[in-house]
Amino acid sequence: MTEQPSLLDPRAEPAPSPQRWAGVAQVLVDVPLPHLDRPFDYGIPRELDDDVRVGVRVKLRFAGRERDGYVVGRTAASSHAGELTPIRRVAGPVPVLAPQVLALARAVAERYAGTTSDVLRLALPPRHAGAEAAVLAASEEAGSEPTPRITGGLFAQSEQPEPEPSDLLAWADVPGGAAFLRRLTAGESPRAVWSALPAPGPDRAWPAAVAAAVRAVRRSGRGAVVLAPDQRDVETVAAALEQAGVEHVVLTAELGRSARYRRFLLALLGRTQVVVGTRSAVFAPVRDLGLLVCWDDGDDLYAEPRAPYWHAREVLLQRAELEGAAVLLAGYARTPAAEQLVVDGWARSLASERAVVRERTPRVVVPSDVDLAREGPAAAARFPRPAWELVRRALEHGPVLVQVPRAGYLPVVACARCRAPARCPACHGPLGLPGRSASPVCRWCGRRATGWACSECAATEVRAARVGAGRTAEELGRAFPGVPVLTSGRDGGVSGGVDERPRLVIATPGAEPVAAEGYRAAVLLDGGLMAARDDLDASVEALRRWFNAAALVRADGQVMLLGQPPQAPAQALLRWDPSGYAQRELGEREELGFPPVARMAAATGEWAAVRDLLARARLPASAEVLGPQPVLDEQGEERARALVRVPRSDGAALAAALKAAQAVRSAHKEPVVRLEIDPGA
Repeated sequence: MTEQPSLLDPRAEPAPSPQRWAGVAQVLVDVPLPHLDRPFDYGIPRELDDDVRVGVRVKLRFAGRERDGYVVGRTAASSHAGELTPIRRVAGPVPVLAPQVLALARAVAERYAGTTSDVLRLALPPRHAGAEAAVLAASEEAGSEPTPRITGGLFAQSEQPEPEPSDLLAWADVPGGAAFLRRLTAGESPRAVWSALPAPGPDRAWPAAVAAAVRAVRRSGRGAVVLAPDQRDVETVAAALEQAGVEHVVLTAELGRSARYRRFLLALLGRTQVVVGTRSAVFAPVRDLGLLVCWDDGDDLYAEPRAPYWHAREVLLQRAELEGAAVLLAGYARTPAAEQLVVDGWARSLASERAVVRERTPRVVVPSDVDLAREGPAAAARFPRPAWELVRRALEHGPVLVQVPRAGYLPVVACARCRAPARCPACHGPLGLPGRSASPVCRWCGRRATGWACSECAATEVRAARVGAGRTAEELGRAFPGVPVLTSGRDGGVSGGVDERPRLVIATPGAEPVAAEGYRAAVLLDGGLMAARDDLDASVEALRRWFNAAALVRADGQVMLLGQPPQAPAQALLRWDPSGYAQRELGEREELGFPPVARMAAATGEWAAVRDLLARARLPASAEVLGPQPVLDEQGEERARALVRVPRSDGAALAAALKAAQAVRSAHKEPVVRLEIDPGA
């Protein structure tokens, strides 16, 4: 008996009879709608019986369109009462969705009130058939032998696992560091938060310490994933692992599609057990995972800008719980989230003794108002005389670093007469000057504001409200004639490094090049501006950037922080006490009920949509709703935003309630509200 295809879908194929099914596949379809975040049953044609395995990527029809999906289960029969739709084809022979990655993706979706398909879209790279064929052919030639633990023949299977003396030396200045390595080598899963100390120059201390931890866990036969915030730090870690003889692959978004998929398959097939990468590498399918490392976990590059807006540090912690792996959160600064792990007893704090800190860190100077008042009218200058003298003395011996919070020339301008902020006539965004003789340009819509006039006083001239790296380099170049000036940042490109010759290096945060023998001095400008962001972590982020820049200065050098910075983070830099400031910040957040002590969700969208979401959600009894209040989105349009706060113990219930309400709205085809769990944390 033949069946009539659907008249509404002329491309639909006749449904096979039940006798033709070789089985039933539970498929997670790549659909971002919250109410469809579950597996669907599909019939397995007999000709695809051998190819449809758990974890493979398949092509199928869903709601009249061809879509991708992942097989997450297989059974002999279906509980679905209607006729099943067949799987059209299998996209590749490799089960790319490993069970541990699926479990992690589901946990992340629950934690951040998102969908599993959204998480998998970021966790699994797109397929590249050529790279897949090459890896499979190489695997067949290599046979089924296990991946070697480390190159160079240092770790024979019969040896009793013990840390290498060179690895212990890398942690010699850290009380508890040797015990951490020994527990990794013994196959245990210790968890630590490490406050690293600087060692300026290309052979910095922290990459060697991370490589030592990876070597220790490889001695136990387990794998490791190392996260770094950007490509430069990834290359630094990769170079340290290469020098230590640890076989590894680099997995970043900057790789081409072929290289990224090939390296992903090497980890999936067990041909490598160490992966180094940026935030999405936290999902790398490493077998027998034993260690997860996150360097500089406070960097905002770890925050995923796409739904469900997860943070790599939190995903790393979830994966450690699911797979029983060790954890190492490390950085020059310490975040309140990392300190919370220490307070809870989940992780141990690793920090050097104060005598070692004083020996390894440069001298930090933060001129007070009283100190600057001695300069008279020049005290209000952006670069006062003490800073000029410091730079002049340091340039006699080597390079000097100047950190500027903003890129560009004059990133923010104001009316020269009334000092009102200069706004774009089209979108009302802030105006800036890209160059000395250029017209003002809007930082939101990019339009040139030729013929601009102040809306307050009708004046047509502008003045600097914020000075960028370009203007700073121009001014310092005139002040120190004959001294080479190098800029490093978004506009002119990031410099890889500088030699020991005298020069001025003007860099934005995160783009500071490494000096061959360390900088002789560093001047950190506009400290008050850097800590004045409209963000919960503004002071924490400012201190992190100051620590990262100061760590590039020699121990016999000097760092000067200018621009009226807030007292608490400035004093933490002065004492080089990241843990103390994290404890202070954590105590203040506990009093105010902010993350990580509490759990908070932000709902942003149209006014009616936000109100309806809150009305539908069955929030925990402890929930406190703040708002909604008007906010401006990236295009300058007004939106509504509501904050929902609960104790940390009710965080899972809050996410589940919001996800369920979002699913109901999605099923009714109502506008989806943007949900962010712990925004900015």
